[in-house]
Amino acid sequence: MIQNNSAEIANTVAGRVLTINRVFNAPRSLVFKAFTDPKRMLQWLGPRDYPASFVEADVRPGGKWRACLDSAANGEELWHGGIYHEVVPDERLVFTFAWDQEDGKAGRETLVKIDLEDLAGKTKMQFQQSEFDTVENCEGHRQGWNSAFDRLEELLA
Repeated sequence: MIQNNSAEIANTVAGRVLTINRVFNAPRSLVFKAFTDPKRMLQWLGPRDYPASFVEADVRPGGKWRACLDSAANGEELWHGGIYHEVVPDERLVFTFAWDQEDGKAGRETLVKIDLEDLAGKTKMQFQQSEFDTVENCEGHRQGWNSAFDRLEELLA
């Protein structure tokens, strides 16, 4: 367990499954909106060195989402997207995640599950992404998501 700007962070990488637990100092409805409103997502999605420059989301089961992260250093664009499988307002999101390949087609999919629960006026987030093809890719996503969640924490403050 690591203390970071008064938010509790626990990270576990068990092989090819990524789990991140955080507590945000904001009500659950506000955290859910940060994950589902493209305008808000643009303000925090992506690591600090690859902030989002484009986000669109049709937040409903079967709806698609798409985003682009831009390298602050060299302008490299990283496109990715997926499909929502489950949407329970203020409680749960489940969607696929795939990076675009060089030919523009979706690469290997992972499944993201985000559960939110009230915690004395704050929001406990349980985030899971699986299953990665390599431990290295899982670790890279752990670093990227934690950087993005640091940005989200600042936005919610």
